[in-house]
Amino acid sequence: MLCGKSSYIDFAELLRIKIHPASELDFNGQDIDGLGPLNYEARRGMYVHPTYAVTPERVPLGVLDAWMWAREAQDETGRRGGPKESLRWIEGYERIAETAAQLPRTRLVYVADREADILELMRRANDLGTPADWLIRSQHDRALADGAKLWQRVTSSALVGEIQFELASRHGQKARTVKQELRAQRVDLPAGAAGVISVTCIVAREIDAPKGVKPIEWRLLTNRQASDLPQLITLIDWYRARWDIEIFFNVLKNGCRVEALQLSGIDRLERALALFMVVAWRIAHLMRLGRTCPDLDAALFFDPDEIRGAYLLTKKRAPDRPPRLNEVLRLIAQLGGFLGRKGDGEPGVKTIWQGLQQVMTAAQTLRALRLES
Repeated sequence: MLCGKSSYIDFAELLRIKIHPASELDFNGQDIDGLGPLNYEARRGMYVHPTYAVTPERVPLGVLDAWMWAREAQDETGRRGGPKESLRWIEGYERIAETAAQLPRTRLVYVADREADILELMRRANDLGTPADWLIRSQHDRALADGAKLWQRVTSSALVGEIQFELASRHGQKARTVKQELRAQRVDLPAGAAGVISVTCIVAREIDAPKGVKPIEWRLLTNRQASDLPQLITLIDWYRARWDIEIFFNVLKNGCRVEALQLSGIDRLERALALFMVVAWRIAHLMRLGRTCPDLDAALFFDPDEIRGAYLLTKKRAPDRPPRLNEVLRLIAQLGGFLGRKGDGEPGVKTIWQGLQQVMTAAQTLRALRLES
């Protein structure tokens, strides 16, 4: 559901964006059976690759699927056994294709970063009839049929227009306004025995970047045709939704602290991660709607004991009217360390998670007391 003023919109009518990233989980130094090497052979851990669904308005819908695996060690020749890791991108698209068949009124978009720039994925989408659109960040400057290079062909084409958006703060960088020039070309990529695959290549290059800041440039590939400015802006907005997975992983690692799990084997880690991914989604969902739809009834998201627990633990008096989502969420975050000062903005995922643990304990206590009386 999305909010206008008190409105609800059927998600079946909306576009859903499926984001496909992978993240490493570092369990180095822990005695857990089944771990494998990470980016260095000496580091031990595993990888998780979820399919994370959001709306264009960045409302998280949940985790649809997840690959979890540990790499095998390299042999004497430097080769690594096990299934090809690139299969996860193809299988991810196949799961989206299956979902598309169940949601005929919904447009699905598969959004992925550079690792997904593989012809096998594009061919598989073509073979399936492209039931879901795909939008991938380009990694390879491929040769075209006429010998020209892909990126040069696009960057030398005419300017279509500009886009301007607000880039949120992250990794120690301040929030700022980004302005990009947009260019695009429809091209045929040679695909071996499959002939050619028709794609649109987009280059979004930042102009007037602040001094000392690396300009943001995205090279994107998509099955969709896009020649005018509104179409290109839509595609850039879809790609920008990819950054919501960073919030999800932030909750998973820093909020739920899954890398601190001390379990005996990777099979138990996988079961625990399946649970914590649901928790991470719920927290991200609450944070987003608490900011965009603050006046929703809190009872839509919390049971009565959780709401009562939030007021009791913060020593606040519950209002006579039904409490609003943002009101309860800020109380929960205060229990997690959120100060709520004038310049603090809205609470983040870490304080929500830490406060929510206390509220859930309080709710369990209230239920137990009722059973005793």
